[in-house]
Amino acid sequence: MRGFLASSIGVTCAAALALPLALPAPAQAGAAAVTSKTAVLGSTQSLPLVPLAGERALGPAAPEQGLARRDVRPFSLVGVIWDDPNSALHGRVQVRTRAAGTGHWSGWQDVETHNDEHAADPDTPEGASRRVHGSTAPLWVGNSDGVEVRVNAEQTAPGAADGSEEGARDSPGEERTTALADAPLPSGLRLELVDPGGDPPPADARTAGRTGGALSAVRARGVHAGASDGGSDTGGAREITALSRQETERQYFPDDMGEQRAMPYIGPRPRIITRHGWGANENLRERGFVYTKKVKAAFVHHTASGNKYSCSQVPSVIRSIYRYHVVSSGWRDIGYNFLVDKCGNIYEGRAGGVAKAVMGAHTRGFNTNSMGIAVIGSFSSTKPTDAELKAIARLTAWKLGLYGANPRGKTYLKSAGGNLYRKGKNVRLNVISGHRDGFATECPGRLLYGKLGSARTTAAGYQGR
Repeated sequence: MRGFLASSIGVTCAAALALPLALPAPAQAGAAAVTSKTAVLGSTQSLPLVPLAGERALGPAAPEQGLARRDVRPFSLVGVIWDDPNSALHGRVQVRTRAAGTGHWSGWQDVETHNDEHAADPDTPEGASRRVHGSTAPLWVGNSDGVEVRVNAEQTAPGAADGSEEGARDSPGEERTTALADAPLPSGLRLELVDPGGDPPPADARTAGRTGGALSAVRARGVHAGASDGGSDTGGAREITALSRQETERQYFPDDMGEQRAMPYIGPRPRIITRHGWGANENLRERGFVYTKKVKAAFVHHTASGNKYSCSQVPSVIRSIYRYHVVSSGWRDIGYNFLVDKCGNIYEGRAGGVAKAVMGAHTRGFNTNSMGIAVIGSFSSTKPTDAELKAIARLTAWKLGLYGANPRGKTYLKSAGGNLYRKGKNVRLNVISGHRDGFATECPGRLLYGKLGSARTTAAGYQGR
């Protein structure tokens, strides 16, 4: 991992070449890289945690580890990783950061520790890679140059893990005191400080807004949907322009335009900011793309990275998450297929083509035949904006429509294994589901999850249902 880290820092940006028109599924297509003139540099500082005062004699077994306040090179996003991706961090992770330029230190901020549910499926090459680490969710803190971190192990009653009742009262009215033990922290804890690098140069007025690239094909419900779908074949465009519903039908379903054919249910293609638009360094991710047969469902997530960002900062936020997923967590690419910000902007996530069935690493156990949409922020106590909900509806109406899926409907997905459903079980899910529907997790946050019903209805309306 460390060798991979060292080789990843400071490399230049690249763009992937166009894919073949059709791919078997699951399938992996190779993609060469070409050097871009708009390189976006970034870096990752990886600092090992140490036992804090009073715990040093315990070494790596110390229940409280961290780093004292210190100066570091500039960074904007933090997270904590550890060696074994199958080990959970039972405890609390908190950080304080110093804003660059002002010298102001923040208060202690919690970092979401339960992040293993955002991952590749078990038994896949990505999930089984030796580069993969356990990791917390990333936290966006803005431009900073100082940090302090503490990780405290969770205290549990003996026998709590195996369901025993030691510690319960022996008889009515009798109080029994049970000593609490510290759950062991995973080994190899490291603090990751991510600098996203600078934003790419402004778009050339001659190419801004064009999709560019070669035509690709999507097979959905037995029809060919020929269109320039972005991703690997955007020709360096910063964004994929929005289309009207009629333009979308004409571009993706040209064979159905005759008078005797019923038109497909599909929403108008929304504007999508490409990987080139947010400044992805294509040399970070693995070469090639992995595809599944179709897109039967969309899982909605939150990034749990906090809500303290402006929409102008989003390209930096996404570059930071991308680098954290690949360099720190050891994934092949950013885990999500799409991301949405508080202003309603939609961003291309994992590379491979926005209209294609690209296999992501977003919903452990259900990454096959699905897509993951991450709303940037945390929504356990913060309401999503109307713009975010509209973007979810527009994106799902279009993408699910390519594959004949009804946003208000149900579908079956086969579990690859998780903490809710055993491997091989066919699970009936909403076509637009929350992450928690496939895995026991708080994601996408209580307040965003509660709005998915209205998103389903709106998306179906965009499809003309």
